[in-house]
Amino acid sequence: MTLLSACALPRSGPSKNEIYSGAVEKGGNAHVIYVNDHVTRTANFAPSYGFSSSFQRAGQVGADEIRPGDVLGLSIWENVDDGLLTSLGNSSTNLQEIQVDSGGYIFVPYAGRIMAAGNTPEQLRNIITDRLSAQTPDPQVTVARVAGDGATVSVMGKVNGQGVFPIERPTRSLSAMLARAGGVSVEPEVAVVTVKRGNEMGKVWLTDLYAGQNDIALRPGDIILVEEDQRSFTALGALGGQTRVPLGNEMINAVEAIAMVGGLNSNLADPTGVFVLRDEPEAVASRVLGKQVYGTQRMAYVLDLTRPNGLFLARDFLIRDGDSVYVTEAPYVRWQKVLQAITGSAASADSLATIGN
Repeated sequence: MTLLSACALPRSGPSKNEIYSGAVEKGGNAHVIYVNDHVTRTANFAPSYGFSSSFQRAGQVGADEIRPGDVLGLSIWENVDDGLLTSLGNSSTNLQEIQVDSGGYIFVPYAGRIMAAGNTPEQLRNIITDRLSAQTPDPQVTVARVAGDGATVSVMGKVNGQGVFPIERPTRSLSAMLARAGGVSVEPEVAVVTVKRGNEMGKVWLTDLYAGQNDIALRPGDIILVEEDQRSFTALGALGGQTRVPLGNEMINAVEAIAMVGGLNSNLADPTGVFVLRDEPEAVASRVLGKQVYGTQRMAYVLDLTRPNGLFLARDFLIRDGDSVYVTEAPYVRWQKVLQAITGSAASADSLATIGN
């Protein structure tokens, strides 16, 4: 009875043999794979962030180009005492806050409906001048953009100043617009910047962006989202700590992952039973197994740190987002628990007998 109850003794998780019993070869649904040089070469890949070629090819927005939604200010001088738009005694008139409609047009008295979108202020000035020249001698026109609501981007998330910002000459690139929004409010090393443009989306590490990589030109309507990276792995079993560990923006190997939670528990851990559990994509699993498999595969990678090159293999094996690093207890620990349970039960019985007497 005591030996049977010992099987239910407290422990940090399954034993090596219990994990092996779930292998595909034994009717289970997980591939149990010892890590070697072939495995480290085929299983190691780090999903990288970056923008597609369509993002990178997009040219900078012309800061002077008029767009639907812009608000313009016009000033018109006429070379007569009593002109079309000027009152008696005045030589000029100001038409302020003329908004470019959704079709890109504006209306100017005596010049009619004019396509403003797509033109620079200088080009629009020439168009209006030509229209008015037929009705008043030698008109002089100035065009200025009062607001740039038509060429804007939205910046949100972990920034110090969320909002809708116009694309202006100093803020035509992603890094410049983030600076315009006050910079990020999280540590730069864990900040991820996502840009949504129509049906496309791309993301980049902030540190890569400021290093000069992927600093794309912005387009009207872009949505910029800054988030703190959520990638992590879970540490379980006979380790110095059992917790969820953020990965940050670095590539972490198995040795570093173990060290990040305090290393192996020297009183409990079996260094031959370090497991990395993950759901492996079809393409990677096929390369690791050396045969074609279909669909995502459950993989249990085994790292035996006692082998001559065990630590080197662990150092070369990369940890990915969603991995579980599990370390089994040494067989000695299990026997020790059984013995403690047996001797503890005997001591309790003796105590009860003493009390009875």
